[in-house]
Amino acid sequence: MDDWTQTLGTAPLLAIAAGAIALILVLIIWLKVHAFLALIIVSLVTAFVAGIPVSAIVSTLTGGFGTTLGTVALLVALGAMLGRLIEHSGGAQSLAETFVRIFGEKRAPFALGIVSLILGFPMFFDAGLVMMLPIIFAIARRVSGNNVLLFGLPAAAAFSVMHVFLPPHPGPVTASELYGANLGLLLIVGLIIAFPIWYLSGYVWGKFIARRIVLPVPALFGDIDADQPNNPPKPGTVIAVLLLPMLLIFLNTGLTTLGSAGVVDTDNIVVQVLVLLGNSPVALLITVLVATVVFGFRRGENGTALEKVVDSALGPVCSVILITGAGGMFGAVLRASGIGDALADSLGDLGLPVIVAAYVIAVILRLAQGSATVALVTAAGLAAPAVLAGGFSPLQVVAITLATAAGSVFAGHVNDSGFWLVGRLMGMDVKTTLKTWTVQQAIESVLGFIAALAVFGIGAIL
Repeated sequence: MDDWTQTLGTAPLLAIAAGAIALILVLIIWLKVHAFLALIIVSLVTAFVAGIPVSAIVSTLTGGFGTTLGTVALLVALGAMLGRLIEHSGGAQSLAETFVRIFGEKRAPFALGIVSLILGFPMFFDAGLVMMLPIIFAIARRVSGNNVLLFGLPAAAAFSVMHVFLPPHPGPVTASELYGANLGLLLIVGLIIAFPIWYLSGYVWGKFIARRIVLPVPALFGDIDADQPNNPPKPGTVIAVLLLPMLLIFLNTGLTTLGSAGVVDTDNIVVQVLVLLGNSPVALLITVLVATVVFGFRRGENGTALEKVVDSALGPVCSVILITGAGGMFGAVLRASGIGDALADSLGDLGLPVIVAAYVIAVILRLAQGSATVALVTAAGLAAPAVLAGGFSPLQVVAITLATAAGSVFAGHVNDSGFWLVGRLMGMDVKTTLKTWTVQQAIESVLGFIAALAVFGIGAIL
């Protein structure tokens, strides 16, 4: 780290971060400034006040913006194209009708959440959510009430839970490497705790908040076709197309995990090609091309018409992409200010039990600078020496890993790019996103920590 990041103490940096977050909320909620502009303004002011050299401010802003967009823009754009093709062909409505007929209106949110849990095992959070949105929206429109929160929140929470607690997702894998945790045991325990955490933080909370906030389904994939096609694709065809990226991504995550364990040779060209095909943007690109054939050419659509259909998906998601990138910019400024390192130095000697200290440090870092990855890696790095020297059982080490991961997801808010992604994809303003998604993330984190404590206790007995 450069010397300039050390010029301010922890207290001034925390005050700057708190003031910046408050300013964002005032600009967006009270003064009604567009979120994209508000995030850029506050990022610029924060960088200057935090003491980042003037010559480095623009590069810090654009670097954070570009890094976030590097993944988000491709996933959201390709996901929107896929969603528009499914919706335009009548496939989303066809699948929604079948889904509701099989599970019933009352059980549809639960069933959709279970499907998202399964899909979320190999798929990263943002890729899985974007892919499922057309089905979530279609079912929400099909069921009386037209409330996206009733279906969207349980599904989004399912992807979040799997992303936070289950290998081969990067968070738990990174923590397990730092702590020396058994990856197979982590996978088994993660699978056991994932369902109850999702059920309470996603399904129960989603039903509760949906009764209090009725949020109409947004037209994210363009205008809704008033006249659905006479020859919509069969539900099985839609499901097969949706499973394609999951299978491709599973190749990537599975082979990468096996490569880390030394089971497969990652230098093998065949393995490298399969890993490439399973990279989220590539997997979604392949799926969009397949969907263009299945939902377009095979149904008699010509090239020009299909081009217009796909193009119509991009306009509505441009705002989502730009605001999410600006959220990443703001988080990058806070990280560049040195707040993470200052907090880590201050929190390193709390005198708490290792599992509690790891969780608390991850929570505070998450709230302060937004990035779950930074919070996780920093907390795990601080706690790793104590864990490695503590004589803990393999099950207890797994519990500490899960506790750290739980802390890293706590209460995502305006300095987290994921906050903006979820909020804008579901058509929520900032205040509504704070009431729904931020609270859900806090509940998920606390439940995850409680589960980790229980596992830690069991590990002490066995």
